[in-house]
Amino acid sequence: MSPTKKKKNTFFRKFFTIYIYLFLLLLVFIFGFLSGRQNGQTISQLDETGQVYNKTAKPAFLSEDVNFNLFWDVWDIIEANYVDKPINETELLYGAMAGSVASLGDPHSVFFDPETAQAFEEELGGSFEGIGAEIAIKNDRLTIVAPLPGTPAEAAGLKSGDKVYAIDGEDTTGISLDYAVSKIRGPKGTEVILSISRDDISDLMEIKIVRDTIKIESVKWEMLDNQVAHIKLRYFNLDTTSEFNRIVMEIIEQNPQAIILDLRNNPGGYLDTAINIASEWVDDNVVVYERTASDKLKEHKDTRGSARFKDFITVVLVNKGSASGSEIVAGALKDYGLATIIGEETFGKGSVQNLFDLKDGSAIKLTIAKWLTPNENTIEGEGIAPDIEIELTEDDFNNDLDPQLDKAIEVLLNK
Repeated sequence: MSPTKKKKNTFFRKFFTIYIYLFLLLLVFIFGFLSGRQNGQTISQLDETGQVYNKTAKPAFLSEDVNFNLFWDVWDIIEANYVDKPINETELLYGAMAGSVASLGDPHSVFFDPETAQAFEEELGGSFEGIGAEIAIKNDRLTIVAPLPGTPAEAAGLKSGDKVYAIDGEDTTGISLDYAVSKIRGPKGTEVILSISRDDISDLMEIKIVRDTIKIESVKWEMLDNQVAHIKLRYFNLDTTSEFNRIVMEIIEQNPQAIILDLRNNPGGYLDTAINIASEWVDDNVVVYERTASDKLKEHKDTRGSARFKDFITVVLVNKGSASGSEIVAGALKDYGLATIIGEETFGKGSVQNLFDLKDGSAIKLTIAKWLTPNENTIEGEGIAPDIEIELTEDDFNNDLDPQLDKAIEVLLNK
């Protein structure tokens, strides 16, 4: 190896060792499971009755000590022998770090390269270019959590729960969340084609969507008949708290008889924002518990003591597109008996992610805890069950009917 090459490798060894260590675990993980998995199912020892044994057994080498020099052996082998030259060492490094995070098996923990990290920050800030849909990996399949209102995704007919089988013809089986986001997003005016399946449709549908600049109006409201204030909260982003504060004052000035908090298709956002919103009903009490890696419970509440909506009869509308921050708010109001929850069971995204910024502009979004409602009910994988279950069918949607909202008004008028 030339002196220049040795100098370069020495640099990488010193600077990136802390990030690359986990990648070796990924290599071990993949080696073990590729030898024992076929079509997504573990091949375990079988007896003549067809029973499966040792389904949870791990290869012995997974518990052995690991020599980190193995990683550099892999690095050198790739550089010396891979057929397509030149090799982009930055991409090789980012791939290693992405693989390290992916090896955790958590769809919400993701490594972002600098470009993707910037796009993620822009989305939380309130604008980005794309189709306007929250996506997630659910049951090992890329899934639409919620199309955002007024976006190309909603106009094209995407719905919560749609499973995405291909993006521009590329199969999404085993796709990582960050790569899916990068494929779906793109410059304003360009097209992306999603091949999706839906529970009530037997064949795959191809939906063509023209990307646009997505500006998220996180909250708005209107006064319905019978003095019912209908608040539509679509996202918990940076400006939501100040906008919600303005709306609270407007609503109180008009002295409504009741309030409908509409969290349908709200995919979440910032934790602090969700706590601030819930605290307009929850008076100086725990809004959500956080179960940390050490299995300790940490309570989150807003100590300002405002709770300006606590004396108003309230209904919260949810559906399977209500996730994360929406589930925190709905769960808190349900547990304290401050609202009737109407609609469908929520998405069940109850894990806590923290964004760790790295020196080069890349970032790791890592799950660090799980959410529990004030009654210590688990949100992750469970969701929030409505008090009154009402489905909004595709026929309802196509005919501009809203039986969930109608039921909410009916419940409020009968109280």
